[in-house]
Amino acid sequence: MPASPPEDTRAAQSSPWPIMAAGAAGVVAIAAIAVTQQIGPPAALAAAGVVTVVTALCVLAADRSGEARYRALMRSAAIRAGEPPPFASLVNALPDPILVISATEPEDLTSRRYVFANTAARDLLRIERDEGLLVNAIRDPDVLDAVDRALFTGHDAECVHEAGGAQTRTLRVHARPLAEALDGRRMAVLMFRDETEMRQVERTRADFLANASHELRTPLASLAGFIETLRGHAKDDPVARDRFLSIMQAQAGRMSRLVDDLMSLSRIELGEHIAPADQVDLAACVSDVLDASAPIAERRGVKLKIKLPRKGAARAPGDRDQILQVIQNLVDNAVKYSPDGGVVEVALQAGLSPEAASAPYRPGAARLSLLAPDVLGSAYAALRVSDRGPGMPREHLPRLTERFYRVEGQKSGERAGSGLGLAIVKHIVNRHRGGLTVESAVGEGTTFTVYLPMRSARVTPTAVAVAKVS
Repeated sequence: MPASPPEDTRAAQSSPWPIMAAGAAGVVAIAAIAVTQQIGPPAALAAAGVVTVVTALCVLAADRSGEARYRALMRSAAIRAGEPPPFASLVNALPDPILVISATEPEDLTSRRYVFANTAARDLLRIERDEGLLVNAIRDPDVLDAVDRALFTGHDAECVHEAGGAQTRTLRVHARPLAEALDGRRMAVLMFRDETEMRQVERTRADFLANASHELRTPLASLAGFIETLRGHAKDDPVARDRFLSIMQAQAGRMSRLVDDLMSLSRIELGEHIAPADQVDLAACVSDVLDASAPIAERRGVKLKIKLPRKGAARAPGDRDQILQVIQNLVDNAVKYSPDGGVVEVALQAGLSPEAASAPYRPGAARLSLLAPDVLGSAYAALRVSDRGPGMPREHLPRLTERFYRVEGQKSGERAGSGLGLAIVKHIVNRHRGGLTVESAVGEGTTFTVYLPMRSARVTPTAVAVAKVS
């Protein structure tokens, strides 16, 4: 519906009818005086003519004055078009992304422009300007269709938008029509409401139930079988009883570790879209993990070769408990897959560029970026954990961070685990806006590299490289 003109525009376009009514009243008064024969007909006609001419001149002058004032107001409005709209500071302070959209004709796709974007919208859509082509800011067909419905039908519309990237966000989008602009452009407001956490809770609950029911079925069936055996012919056989009880204890331990890892992964996924704000000394974290892992490595005959910067030189935004979990999982895997008498190298470097942090480490090895940050920071700390174990063929690398995925031939014996360790590592690194790469050569070993920004990354137009097997 067209907007009513503002007060100053109505004043500029003031009606000539009051002046004409006054002139008509003057003519009627002269006629009444002539009827009462107080003046003669010639004088009355002359007076009426004078009143008519004066009235016409006044109407013409008022019309020209109103037109001039209207043009001045329109010029002023055009000059102010580049200024921030009223309450811009208030809208910029809102946490929800908001865009104001304008358009002229439905067939003209280039006429759909965002004429205002608050701070949250610029961060979400990674745009630097307050105005521009709408398709340059968002290309989701469902969102564009909702905008068109609001612009050209005058009805509210909504849809769900999945913001891509390493940190996936689910947003409910509302499009509502606004009053037309003075120049006739159609206007609408586009509002985004973040539903990531709610959707993540639903997805995590479903994943947890599916994974737990699938992975717990085997050890539970094993326990049930051994219990039945112990209650039967093995009841009076001490040797068999001790062996079965030992197996049952191992299966119970496996289930306990599985449940712990599933719950840990679920908690990490729930808060994955929220970057940590605390500062963590990465060198101190690595030292703490290696101190705890040294006895295990010693029992296996594995030597830990460590290279760390001085404490305090590698500080980064992070959750200390989760950082410790990443380091522990990578070191445990390296020790687990190292041969007796092998060496595990753990190196931490600080102040690296994004290219240096993610650079290849093992010449000639198959390499894959398992996770790349959406927004590149200026300085990174890189942790590399290398072993000299059996290594992995190239085709296994893309699936390493899948839940419960194990490389064929490494699924049993002392190397048995929950299959969630690298999935946990990936989600923690993702929450910290970092990257994860793997390099492996069959018979030579494997290197995992985790690189984390040393300060909160700002949104820049820098393109993110696509992960690929080299």
